[in-house]
Amino acid sequence: MTGVAILGSTGSVGKSTLDVIARHPDRFRVLALAARGRRELLLEQCLAFRPELAVLAEPEGARELAAALKQHGLRTAVLTGEAGLAAAATLPGAEIVMAAIVGAAGLRSTFAAARAGRRVLLANKEALVMSGRLLLEAVAAGGAALLPIDSEHNAIFQCLPPGPAGVRAPGVRRVWLTASGGPFLRWPAARLASVTPEEACAHPRWVMGRKISVDSATLMNKGLELIEAELLFGLAPGGVEVVVHPESIVHSLVEYVDGSTLAQLGNPDMRTPIAHALAWPERIESGVESLDLLRLGALRFEAPDRSQFPCLKLAEAATRTGGTAPALLNAANEVAVAAFLEGRLNFTAIAEVIERVLQRLAAGPVASLEDVLAADADARREAGGLIGASGGVAA
Repeated sequence: MTGVAILGSTGSVGKSTLDVIARHPDRFRVLALAARGRRELLLEQCLAFRPELAVLAEPEGARELAAALKQHGLRTAVLTGEAGLAAAATLPGAEIVMAAIVGAAGLRSTFAAARAGRRVLLANKEALVMSGRLLLEAVAAGGAALLPIDSEHNAIFQCLPPGPAGVRAPGVRRVWLTASGGPFLRWPAARLASVTPEEACAHPRWVMGRKISVDSATLMNKGLELIEAELLFGLAPGGVEVVVHPESIVHSLVEYVDGSTLAQLGNPDMRTPIAHALAWPERIESGVESLDLLRLGALRFEAPDRSQFPCLKLAEAATRTGGTAPALLNAANEVAVAAFLEGRLNFTAIAEVIERVLQRLAAGPVASLEDVLAADADARREAGGLIGASGGVAA
């Protein structure tokens, strides 16, 4: 029986992870569940899986959760804040840690799991984007294993020979990272300024949280994935190419120097990469429907339009700059996306805010986690100032 801690259990990846685990009660046991909010859903998950530890970000919500669990007769301990997340990430017996807390909020707990030598299932791409090789060094020092959960990176992982994270596999020419193109792939540029949060979150292929859905709509999600892929697989800038694939069936491809190109295909369902990483190197049932190639008929591929979706271009520039540039990019994006979802910023201004932050703040070297967190804080302040209390982008 393998113990599992799920950081971000109430999000889409967390819920999919619990769905896969529920199909294998003789193989996995949930030891810890952690969430930033959604107390009622976390309570339901605790009642269903009876973990040893539950973590909720807000102290008041954590107190209410503890009272409710006690009322139901559960002995689940309840913690809060960063200390609680670290405790969940390093809980004795939790050999697998699903790192699925969105954004910078999941950074410290992901590092804690790596240093503790766990199998880290990395769904929080921002942790690696922000910290770069620091996380890979923590994985190596702790004797941990880092397995990607993003469908694209998991696909690449499946198409490569076994090897440590951050080291380029022999014979690889480049990686092709597929993008659905999001909900606005065929929209004229003039319409994008009036996009609503509801339209941006209506992804044509995947069911995801609101923040990552907006990132997919701007193509920033693909930009962050490009940075992550370079780090995970030891590729230099330019070693990853983005290609738009609207059907989201080919999840990514690896091109080798002998002319071979290997691809991983499957229906767009996060339970496939989750099941793969939970049981790796074995294969287990995920609950995902088999792929019907005859029903699909045809698969399309095209180049991304960087002029219409400039966030991808900004991410490519940040990875070339290196240092704290990806952390600045990520922080500015998080602030801008939050303002858009709150109705304080229009869709096309997201890229404008990010670009101005990168112009105003110089990237520095990354020698420690403190360098990353300082850059993150600086970019958040700058982006917040640009947006202002009334919305829009200040001059």
